[in-house]
Amino acid sequence: MTVKVKVGPLVIGGGAPVAVQSMTKTRTEDVQATVRQIRRLERAGCEMVRLAVPDSTSAAALPQIRKRVALPLVADIHFDYRLALAAVKAGFDKVRINPGNIGADWKVREIITAAGDAGAAIRVGVNAGSIEKSVLRKHGHPTVAAMVESMAACLEPFEKLQFKNVVLSAKSTGVPETIEVYRELSRKWRYPLHIGLTEAGPPFEGAIRSAAALSVLLLEGIGDTIRVSLTGDPFQEVVAGYELLGALGLRRRGPLVYSCPTCGRTGVSVVGLTRKVKQALRGHPAPLKVAVMGCVVNGPGEAREADFGIAGGKGRGIVFAHGRVVKTCVENELVDALLAEVRRSR
Repeated sequence: MTVKVKVGPLVIGGGAPVAVQSMTKTRTEDVQATVRQIRRLERAGCEMVRLAVPDSTSAAALPQIRKRVALPLVADIHFDYRLALAAVKAGFDKVRINPGNIGADWKVREIITAAGDAGAAIRVGVNAGSIEKSVLRKHGHPTVAAMVESMAACLEPFEKLQFKNVVLSAKSTGVPETIEVYRELSRKWRYPLHIGLTEAGPPFEGAIRSAAALSVLLLEGIGDTIRVSLTGDPFQEVVAGYELLGALGLRRRGPLVYSCPTCGRTGVSVVGLTRKVKQALRGHPAPLKVAVMGCVVNGPGEAREADFGIAGGKGRGIVFAHGRVVKTCVENELVDALLAEVRRSR
């Protein structure tokens, strides 16, 4: 088990629930747009948000953002150690750095000292695309061994200064490489691990690739925070993160709606019913299992095992609640009947 690390009020590692995080995709210096996006992510259930801080202009906006947001905030820093110091001074709960591109050791020590004084955490991130040149020359490519060696070197100043509020990440775009590097990190260190693919891709492909990597690690007990990195709306990253954790039985937030794929036996519009059920239950706080099934073969059995369910027939269907048949009605009444049972259970 990893050690506990506090990121503001959030505890990660040490057996705490796997936290879901995301990253803003606005220009950080645009305070209004950035705060708006953070609040939208918070409503989706995001527990920690990272912001890119590429220059002094974006760093200057951090105090204003911090004042307007209660959620744990992480500053993503590269190259310039002064930006990390500015983030800590602004009250950010964590900074993410790759010590290999920060420069001289004294600059890294300055960040560590500032974080220690402020009670902030530091994520040491070693990505396949940004391994320091000396390690890359030795290995030829950003291999698993190269990333682990890079991480060991990056951690030296932290261990010399006995700074323990550390989270590790070592991301790659490749699924097998990501799985193996995190297994190695888990074997070597007890710091909490933030897991994910560094560039997973567009929403559909990225969610599949992320699930392929993260599900293996999570089922092995590896991973304390996750991000499903997608090209697009960060809201989808949070939804995908909870869907993944829910599918693995690790954590559920809100309803888990599952439905049959439809076939020639289907007697109702499963696509339409599922869309209406998901829309109606959006924002529902309870972790319900809701089944929307389209025929009499598997439908009744699946719907009976869910908290609530619909089993369709020819233009009509049966509504289940906690394993019991509660109503039979025509297709256009099924969703309302299901929702009435959900409301009755509150």
